[in-house]
Amino acid sequence: MGKMQREKGKRGERELAGILKDHGYDCRRGQQFCGTAGDADVIGLPGIHIECKRVERLNLQEAMDQAGRDAREGELPAVFHRRDRSGWLVTMRLEDWIGLYREWEAGRETEG
Repeated sequence: MGKMQREKGKRGERELAGILKDHGYDCRRGQQFCGTAGDADVIGLPGIHIECKRVERLNLQEAMDQAGRDAREGELPAVFHRRDRSGWLVTMRLEDWIGLYREWEAGRETEG
């Protein structure tokens, strides 16, 4: 990977962390201080292992495999990704998404 690609990746991680901060989460780049392998690219969403990809062509399966390998016990792997001039997308395993949705749905039922 060339220097320009690494820099684009770092910018993407900072951009994503900033967006998550704007939504009230205390997020930051995970590798900015130590660069330890296995750390999430962006940290601060409890229970979610974020693999951040800021590329034009993404092998989504490889990215999800990496997120799954690197996720710690109890973390749900997720790939946050975007291309130039496009919005951010999040990809998760279906069973993980279903679990999150059921929790959200249960919360709505207790409110109503």
